[in-house]
Amino acid sequence: MINIWDYLISFLVGGFICFLAQILVIKTKITTARILVLLLTIGMILELFNVYAPFKEFAKAGASVPIIGFGASLARGAIMATKEYGLIGIFTGGLTASAGGIAMAIFSSFLFALIFSSKSKRGGH
Repeated sequence: MINIWDYLISFLVGGFICFLAQILVIKTKITTARILVLLLTIGMILELFNVYAPFKEFAKAGASVPIIGFGASLARGAIMATKEYGLIGIFTGGLTASAGGIAMAIFSSFLFALIFSSKSKRGGH
């Protein structure tokens, strides 16, 4: 059954996260790449302190779609693999847990590169 409140909360939480990131872009000299890393790190910290799961339960896709969800996935995979494999799990767990998402990002990027032509921002051809 569709619950309209789930959609509304997802939209508001995800939109608020993006709003905060956009404020950082506009009002600071922090590069977008650093803001991306900041959001990724926030997701990892939320997962580390077991705060991400309740946050995701409340916010649904509003928590999992922004880059914060990817950070939490990396951290969750690293934590689980470290418990199972020891020190090597720190390096392998995050990639194993998020391999499907990474593969889809690469595939869709390739597909869009085939469909659309890129244009330079600096007056190039």
